[in-house]
Amino acid sequence: MKVDGATLLDGFRRYLADHNLPVTHQRVAVAEVLFFAGDHVSADDIQRRLARKGETVGTATVYRTLELLVKSGLAREHEFGEGFKRYEPSPAGQVHEHCICSSCGKVMEFSNDRLERMIALLAEEVAFRPHHHRLEVYGLCRECQQANPLARAR
Repeated sequence: MKVDGATLLDGFRRYLADHNLPVTHQRVAVAEVLFFAGDHVSADDIQRRLARKGETVGTATVYRTLELLVKSGLAREHEFGEGFKRYEPSPAGQVHEHCICSSCGKVMEFSNDRLERMIALLAEEVAFRPHHHRLEVYGLCRECQQANPLARAR
């Protein structure tokens, strides 16, 4: 999904100011890594990427900033069964689902209008009013299927 990192970063600065929270260099650095990552990152991924850029941000600050980003609605938190959380930017109005490779851990995003309509119809059938949903499909990505021909036969 296309993400405008600069707009999300401005939104985070506004969120911090609106909630009387300091706009620190460390918080902005964590948000920048997340908003411009291009993939689903863990707290450890963020810390490693910051270190490569010469930024020193403590582990607690990374986790607290990620909590703020999720609370602000500018990021989403996912647990893909790996024993840790991954994060992604959450631009307003962009709904998508995930395919997760159970071999290499690659996460692929997809969106489908028919799926969204089907979820609305299913909810309507049972008089349910959904406010959000999450779909995660687990399997093998193309590369892992090609690397292990026996895996394809299952």
